[in-house]
Amino acid sequence: MTSRLVTIDCDYLAPELAAAYLRIEGDEAAFVEANTARAVPKLLAALARAGLAPEQVRWVIITHVHLDHAAGASALLAACPNARLVAHPRAARHAKAPGKLVASAKAVYGEARFEAIYGAIEPIDAARVDEVEDAATRDLGGATLTFLHTRGHANHHLVVHDPARGTVFTGDAFGLVYPRLQRAGRFALPSTSPTDFDAVAARASVDRVLALGTRSVCPTHFGEYEDREAIAAQLRRWIDFSEALVAEARGRGQGAAAVKPAIRAALDAELDRAAAEAGIALDEGDRTLLELDLDLNAQGLAHAATRTDRAS
Repeated sequence: MTSRLVTIDCDYLAPELAAAYLRIEGDEAAFVEANTARAVPKLLAALARAGLAPEQVRWVIITHVHLDHAAGASALLAACPNARLVAHPRAARHAKAPGKLVASAKAVYGEARFEAIYGAIEPIDAARVDEVEDAATRDLGGATLTFLHTRGHANHHLVVHDPARGTVFTGDAFGLVYPRLQRAGRFALPSTSPTDFDAVAARASVDRVLALGTRSVCPTHFGEYEDREAIAAQLRRWIDFSEALVAEARGRGQGAAAVKPAIRAALDAELDRAAAEAGIALDEGDRTLLELDLDLNAQGLAHAATRTDRAS
């Protein structure tokens, strides 16, 4: 029986920044992550290189609905007529009715930039959407995929345990591990982007992934890694640091816009410290690569510090 895993560089904003995974078992295939409509030709090309037709794709799986993971889902399903979308129930809601999500993103990016990056996001027929509860399973060519809800980065996040391959597709729940930054040893950091960062849940998600005992992890950002404990240790330190920043900012009684600059400055300083500890001399390309993540992380922590429920 054929069992394969292909990492696809979606070339989202930059090379080796966002991946989609093509999982093949027997004569069936699944895509884990759909990236954007602009990346769909790359995904279909990888499928063709593997010797499979779009009709053999059984599942399109999104770990959560953030646009670098899910914006291409409707276009990918349109190209793969027998495929069904697999998503957390809260993510499925947006997949079936993406209007609010699209309007919000266009307000941030502007119509032209949104179209250039993401392409069209169309509603997905509810009949083609599988909403998976925690520990739900789906079959792929005789292999079993298990879906685990993992909050912390987003309330509607899930990871995909794939025992047949000895791996787990972690979305953003097990950090950002960009290949460019691995030149002196492992270097990982979490994504604390708006609006759901929860330090307790983020640590629990890391622990849940580790407890699966897989050979490797496959974060969307980016690629397959076997040193799970090393990644986890770095993520825990970053999460602890982020939690302390949130607590400190809460004590100021200010709004998100007011506390964000100090949070961003603290993240920049921690990045330099962590890089030095890992033996990496950050260059201009590294900082450009991380600029968006650091800004989004600061936004997320500022939001967590000032949201009215303060649930975390």
